[in-house]
Amino acid sequence: MSTLEALTLDHVVDTDRYPLSALDGAEGQAVITRARRELSTLGCTVLPDFIRPSLRDVLRQECSAIAPRAHFDVETVNVYNIAVDENLPQDHPGRLPFERGNAFVARDRIPANSLISQLYSAEVFQRFIARCFALPQLHELADPLSGLVLNVVEPGKEHPWHFDTNEFTVSMLTQEPQDGGDFEYCPNIRSAQDENFADVRDVLAGRGDRLVRRLPLRPGDLQLFKGRYSLHRVSPVRGEAARHSAIFAYSERPGVIGSVARTHQLFGRVLPEHLAAEGRSVRGDQLLD
Repeated sequence: MSTLEALTLDHVVDTDRYPLSALDGAEGQAVITRARRELSTLGCTVLPDFIRPSLRDVLRQECSAIAPRAHFDVETVNVYNIAVDENLPQDHPGRLPFERGNAFVARDRIPANSLISQLYSAEVFQRFIARCFALPQLHELADPLSGLVLNVVEPGKEHPWHFDTNEFTVSMLTQEPQDGGDFEYCPNIRSAQDENFADVRDVLAGRGDRLVRRLPLRPGDLQLFKGRYSLHRVSPVRGEAARHSAIFAYSERPGVIGSVARTHQLFGRVLPEHLAAEGRSVRGDQLLD
């Protein structure tokens, strides 16, 4: 085990509760079994108090210090992040506009010695995440901007309803707002074979409360989520404190780099790696983005 992994296990993660280096033991198997069961039935699982309480202030302070480095650009979007044109039927949920006010700090602006960077790159953490998602292996994104990001939602802003491009998402709240900023989602509202536009439209129009779950999160909680099939959002943040969350992006295959258009939308810039990779992406389904 490297010094980095030892630091992550011994000082950052509550390894008594989450024995990352002993996953085949009884306690490790219990954690994995619960995570897999909840991901299968609910599309989401939360590992509370994943970060040791003694380091939560450090986690908050580190992320608060880099939050001003986020690319802020309020824009009108729809749930699929696609263009709205006359080809969409009048009752299509993609015709409903939302204001996306959240911002992202790119990976190249997050210090390598920060807690979230150390955790993201630790192989023992990656193996644990893969086991929870029942995957043989995970890879860090090759994308120099979107592999690890800090999601910043300032007071008065929100991260509106959307689906993720990646099938699974790993995130951690690092600072909670004074009010609002709730994570809400609709478990498995669509599948790889069925967009289920009717239910998606009901949720977007405010008629789908029966489909929405609200998930309480606290700083230091680790959230594993199947965001490709579960519609989700962060509700408007109120009060004076922003909502900060780290997003750890992994892929089942190596070499994944984001598209030029999406990268520019999120970060306001692209790098040579994005230009070189353009047009080589492979989709795993035919769903709208």
